[in-house]
Amino acid sequence: MEGGPVKPNKTEFTECWRTSLKTPYIMRLALSAGIGGLLFGYDTGVISGALLYIRDEYSTVEKHTWLQETIVSMAVAGAIVGAAFGGWINDKFGRKKSILLADILFFAGAVVMAAAVGPWMIILGRILVGLGVGMASMTAPLYISEASPARIRGALVSANGLLITGGQFLAYLINLAFTRAPGTWRWMLGAAGVPAVVQFVLMWSLPESPRWLYSQNKIEESREILAKIYPADEAEKELEALQSSIEAEKADAKSIGEGFLAKVQSAFSNKIVRRGLYAGIAVQVAQQFVGINTVMYYSPTIVQFAGFASNKTAIALSLITSGLNALGSIISMAFVDRYGRRKLMLISMISIITCLIALAGVFYGAAARAPSISNFESSHFGGNSTCPSYITASNPSSWNCMTCLKASSDCAFCANGANEYHPGACLAVNDGSKSACRADNRTWYTQGCPSNIGILAVLLLGLYIICYSPGMGTVPWIVNSEIYPLKYRGIGGGIAAVSNWISNLIVSQSFLSLTHALGSAGTFLLFAAISAVTGTAIFFLVPETKGLTFEEVEKMLEKGFKPSVCGNDPDPDKKLDGTV
Repeated sequence: MEGGPVKPNKTEFTECWRTSLKTPYIMRLALSAGIGGLLFGYDTGVISGALLYIRDEYSTVEKHTWLQETIVSMAVAGAIVGAAFGGWINDKFGRKKSILLADILFFAGAVVMAAAVGPWMIILGRILVGLGVGMASMTAPLYISEASPARIRGALVSANGLLITGGQFLAYLINLAFTRAPGTWRWMLGAAGVPAVVQFVLMWSLPESPRWLYSQNKIEESREILAKIYPADEAEKELEALQSSIEAEKADAKSIGEGFLAKVQSAFSNKIVRRGLYAGIAVQVAQQFVGINTVMYYSPTIVQFAGFASNKTAIALSLITSGLNALGSIISMAFVDRYGRRKLMLISMISIITCLIALAGVFYGAAARAPSISNFESSHFGGNSTCPSYITASNPSSWNCMTCLKASSDCAFCANGANEYHPGACLAVNDGSKSACRADNRTWYTQGCPSNIGILAVLLLGLYIICYSPGMGTVPWIVNSEIYPLKYRGIGGGIAAVSNWISNLIVSQSFLSLTHALGSAGTFLLFAAISAVTGTAIFFLVPETKGLTFEEVEKMLEKGFKPSVCGNDPDPDKKLDGTV
């Protein structure tokens, strides 16, 4: 999912608290910029619940899975573009103006979606917020890191990561709060405009990053800001450090070439960087292809696949998965420096694959035990209400609820009034049939079927999140902050991040189509198989970087990484021999 390199420790958190009390201005800078992380999380998470009500309002969205996928994934497509142009805007106009522009995009997107008169307008709004997400994903942590004292930088940047998962959790709470409000999804999507306005006002009164100002030869302005962040005896030293760092950065830029394509060519022609990119891209692609964003973007829909037809119930149960994701981010901070990056990812991948196989089994069992279709029940609502595909079927007596739902997007299942697990009706999807079904005190199903084992799917989704978040959720970003030689960190991390967003887009744009073609069980089994492949790639390509300096990582990659079958951490005495 989403985030950045976060690597604080307990001492850093203690120092962060002490320093913030002494100099509140630092926390003001960090939290104001951190609202960008909150917006990032909110706008990626809110669509999961809003989509349920968008489907109810627009029959074209209900009937076409590709349209649902487009509404969800256009924010990811916008984020790819936003991240690509965000780097140039950051360097050209500064971090502060980049954040202000992201706020304008967030607000405009929220207003467009809230006022949408059709699906096309929702898609346009999603593209706008996606552009904001792409810019915020890289600018917010960059601003925080450049406006923070080095000794507490990791803790403050990690707070941005927590705000991302916190924003996703807030999105589910807002979704749940507006389930009974007139306009439902419009309020859910439009609410993102409020924190965007708050951040715009706060950032307007804050200064530019001192590092960017110095790089633009605005030395006095940079000195004034550093004087507010550091004690008097440290401010001048930090200014000297900035000078050395920026000069070294400019020298590195000359050595690897100007322009994006020249930098990419230089990176892949360097054996050490190339091996680092194999590892960095592998973990970023693996992070998405375990299917995490199917849960983040579609979890209420998945809960409905498990047999919970109520939108409100689906959103409420999905709130658990979002909360566990935020909790997992905290767990990661406690264990990643103790047990190492590689071990945590491999354990996470094995656990994820197990959960995906178990989910496939539960959904297969639910489909096999789905209530049958009764001709008597179907005709109860009148011949015109029965689904045409059922009427023309060659062997309708063999149909069950899942057969009905898969037959056509024009078919829905109306549960038996006495017992939802008894034979029910296969009806045409229209307002008349839906109203007649509900008026008869029956439950209307369009995504999944009644199942007495559906709660197992929800529990397994929660377990899946617990297995994902502390390992594959956060560690890939840490690996990418450590695996490249210093002068290639920017281009290496950028290439890996783009691979992450593209993988995210592929997964989010294809999930519902896959469930339609393969069924829920087949889709989760496919993710398990892909996870096994990407997990194998991690085993062979990704070395342990815990406790190693950049120089030691370089020497290890130069000699070539050789994985151990046991997967143990590197022996301190063998750090440089390339073995694990």
